[in-house]
Amino acid sequence: MTMIEAAQLDSSRTAQRHAPPVAEVVGVRKTYFKPDGSVLVEALRGIDLAIPQAQYIGIMGASGSGKSTLMNVLGCLDRPTVGQYLLDGRDVAQMDDTELSRVRGRKIGFIFQAFNLISELDMVGNVEVPLFYQAVSKSVRRKRAIDKLNLVGLGDRLGHRPRELSGGQQQRVAVARALVTDPLILLADEPTGNLDSQTGVAILDLIDELHRQGLTIIVVTHDDKVSARCQRIIRLRDGLIESDTMMK
Repeated sequence: MTMIEAAQLDSSRTAQRHAPPVAEVVGVRKTYFKPDGSVLVEALRGIDLAIPQAQYIGIMGASGSGKSTLMNVLGCLDRPTVGQYLLDGRDVAQMDDTELSRVRGRKIGFIFQAFNLISELDMVGNVEVPLFYQAVSKSVRRKRAIDKLNLVGLGDRLGHRPRELSGGQQQRVAVARALVTDPLILLADEPTGNLDSQTGVAILDLIDELHRQGLTIIVVTHDDKVSARCQRIIRLRDGLIESDTMMK
């Protein structure tokens, strides 16, 4: 690392420490119950976590550690049983289903291991989907979708359907779809899990570039090669934060 790069990194860390968090989890517990009302599992047992703007975070942990549940809470896919989740200053834990869905659609971009593309739609149609549910006009949807597909390097494949694309290209479409709403946070769940190593590196390089452009990114992973790219690693164990480490 050069002296200039070191100075830029230090400046970035200082800015992150002093900026208000884009997301903050306070005293969050998540308990799943059996039909008879008894406790099935305490997936999260008291989590406090602040996520500054433009930070690149890896969430790790063994199976059953709570990382998937924490991802669901951070992504507004589930509510905590107890505690607060402040997203962009608002407590989403107190929102009704309609408002929660609206906030999730506008504030969170998702990248999933399985791509989750719609086979009947071409690439533009797939990327447009989040904007369709926000009642964005057809002309604006198309323009924004094409802009994001150009961003991920697929501007020459706009009319292709998922079956006509490689795994890496499908994941790039998924990245474009996650970005089309200009989200506050990009949340990636094992984004290279279904890709070969070379293609996975290309997707991680793309995510790195998005982070350099200032996007807040949270990656849930068990892969040390993925987490090595993150600025901060949060490890969970038995529903608690075992360690929280700044890496770079």
